[in-house]
Amino acid sequence: MKGRHNTPFTDLKRLRQQFPLLSRTVHGQPLLYLDNAATTQKPLSVIEAVEQFYRQGNANVHRASHYLSACTTQAFEVAREITREFINARFVEEIIWTRGATEAINLVANSWGRSILQSGDEIILTRLEHHANIIPWQLLTAATGAIIRVVELDESGGLDMEQFEQLLSAKTRLVAVTHSSNATGTITPIKQIIALAHHAGALVLVDGSQAVAHQRVDVQALGADFYVFSGHKVYGPTGIGVLYGRRELLESMPPWQGGGEMIEWVSFAETRFNGLPFKFEAGTPNIAGAIGLGQALTFLSGLDFAALHAHENRLRRCVEQGLAQINAIRLIGQAERKAPVVSFISRDYHNQDIGLILDQQGIAIRTGHHCAMPLMESLNLTGTVRASFALYNTKDEAIALVEAMATLHHNGLFAVAGEIKHETTSQTTPAKLPEIFVHQTMDLNAITERLQQVAGWQERYRQIMLLGKDLPALPEDWKIDQARLHGCESSVWLHYHYHRPTMRLYFAADSDARVIRGLITIVLAAFSGKTPAEIVKEDIDARFRKLELFTHLSPSRGNGLRAIVREIQTTARRYC
Repeated sequence: MKGRHNTPFTDLKRLRQQFPLLSRTVHGQPLLYLDNAATTQKPLSVIEAVEQFYRQGNANVHRASHYLSACTTQAFEVAREITREFINARFVEEIIWTRGATEAINLVANSWGRSILQSGDEIILTRLEHHANIIPWQLLTAATGAIIRVVELDESGGLDMEQFEQLLSAKTRLVAVTHSSNATGTITPIKQIIALAHHAGALVLVDGSQAVAHQRVDVQALGADFYVFSGHKVYGPTGIGVLYGRRELLESMPPWQGGGEMIEWVSFAETRFNGLPFKFEAGTPNIAGAIGLGQALTFLSGLDFAALHAHENRLRRCVEQGLAQINAIRLIGQAERKAPVVSFISRDYHNQDIGLILDQQGIAIRTGHHCAMPLMESLNLTGTVRASFALYNTKDEAIALVEAMATLHHNGLFAVAGEIKHETTSQTTPAKLPEIFVHQTMDLNAITERLQQVAGWQERYRQIMLLGKDLPALPEDWKIDQARLHGCESSVWLHYHYHRPTMRLYFAADSDARVIRGLITIVLAAFSGKTPAEIVKEDIDARFRKLELFTHLSPSRGNGLRAIVREIQTTARRYC
């Protein structure tokens, strides 16, 4: 495949111009997009290819006899050939279109796994895996009686290869392993893993979702039996992905889904299935997605991968070196070989608070467990802050991230924030009310008025965090699993006390994220110290709309806020 660029980083400005979304602003700030491990932005060639399909070529593939269908079928199958060449598969029929890496893994688990695995067989996973490369195998082992074994990490965050060799046995049927960790950037020694697994008689499935955009992948050189990736992480559209499988394996596997295209002949007595690759592509495929992915891989194939790799690694090292100079920050995952991912935590700020503060400056990063909860558990973390880089990111953007974090930790969160006046309602303390519930409740109208007077959402967020700063903390022995609410990205604990003499409900809550503590303060001002009937009737959504909270909060924070309100009103209904 021939692309338009030979060396992409001699004129990075020109390269960035091919990605229209990078020129937009967020919260009045130029967008600084550092969430590429979640999804990459799309070049104009991909956007135009998808648009052109719907404008000029929209038709179904393969079976129609008219001109539009013939043209679409050709473009669809050309994209498959482009993909074959991109990962150097032997045969084009080894390329199976899926909705993404997740569906590709599920296809292998349900087709190969259910037809092959028996009770006592073993599948080896690693501590680095994304949930998508864990759950399908858990479902499979529950159905077959097979067993999952897990390779742990060494001190640097790489795989413990000595343990891996010990886990391999005659019972090992499959090793399912990531090529590169989405949470820490660790690159696994995939060729060595495949060789050891094959020596033990096992097959290997590689999750290449985080690798294909950053390094040349040659499935024949690796010796992979199955290799999967998603289009949207390699500059292509969402909803399209690839399963590569060795032809002899795919031919031996039964279909996973039934329907159109995967059949050769059907009667009510029997069905004869189509050959590869169509045996695994039931129903109308994502035609536009496949064509768009073909364009994305054509674009990427025209780049100098050595220069791309060096550029992205320079950005990663720049950020890691800068963050290492901030005492309160700890880098997570320091393996010798890494993808352009920087994962870290702060001693002073919750990950969610950092994400919010950076977002207000136009810096898009990701916080949370990154769909790698077993990895976070082993690190004794609830999550991290993750910055991930792509070919279009610049050194200035890397420096801007470091400077934003340095400013936050040097000046503090509230350096330019005015104090909220603590106007409170006068309230007689009921007799025998537990001390933790005895507090002066801030007046909700006063809070609303104060927040509405603030210009701009960046300053309003600061004021909300100020509220959280002053919220009384729950005792540590109150932060128990039974009191923890589900549906919140951060940890939230809620307790209540029903005071029978006054027939009022009192609430105490806490969170490990400061912005959530601020939102809790607003919720408690609305509900705590009221009768159950008053709590149930309270239209808190109207108050939140007045403050535009749901408009500006991320979906995860908005859902967390609703979860708190829902639990409080559910509690109140018990006493109505």
